[in-house]
Amino acid sequence: MIVYHGSTEIIKKPDVLHSYRLLDFGQGFYVTTVKEQAIRWARRKAGLQKDKSAIVNCYQMADDFGDLEHKTFPEDLFEWIDFVCKCRDGNSAYKEHDLISGKVANDKVFRVVDLYRTGIWDKDRALKEIKAYPNYDQIAFITQKAIDKLLIYDSYFEV
Repeated sequence: MIVYHGSTEIIKKPDVLHSYRLLDFGQGFYVTTVKEQAIRWARRKAGLQKDKSAIVNCYQMADDFGDLEHKTFPEDLFEWIDFVCKCRDGNSAYKEHDLISGKVANDKVFRVVDLYRTGIWDKDRALKEIKAYPNYDQIAFITQKAIDKLLIYDSYFEV
C-alpha cells in the first residue's frame, strides 16, 4: 500500500525523533492513505515556512505488522475522541503502541474535540458533529521499530 507524508522536506529516512509536538495520536511520524490530505498538509506547512516548497513524500507500507503493537480505532469514534483528547493534553499512554491508525482531527474536527475536552459539549454532541466532516485517515508511527519494519521510501513530488 502507498502512504503519503506532507512536508517541506524530502524524507527518505523517516524517524520519530523529529516529531516535535503532541498530535492526535501522540508524538510520532504521521502518514495517510489519502493523497489529497497529504497535499493539504504539505501546503499548510509550506505556508507557515514561506521560503520552503510543499513536498509530498510517498512510501510503500507493508501490510504484515508481525509482532508490532498496532492500535486502530473503529469508525464509531467513541474511544477515539477520548484518546485524542488525552494525547493532545500530553498523556503518554500512546507509547504502549508501535503504530496507531484512525480518523484525523483536522482543524474543523479539532474544534469539536476541543469543545468536548473543555466540557462545553457532551460526547454525543461532539461525535454527531464530527461525522459531518470528511473521513480522512492517519497512521502514526510511534516507534522507530515500526518505521524500519513497515515503511520504504518510494518517491516525492512538489505541490
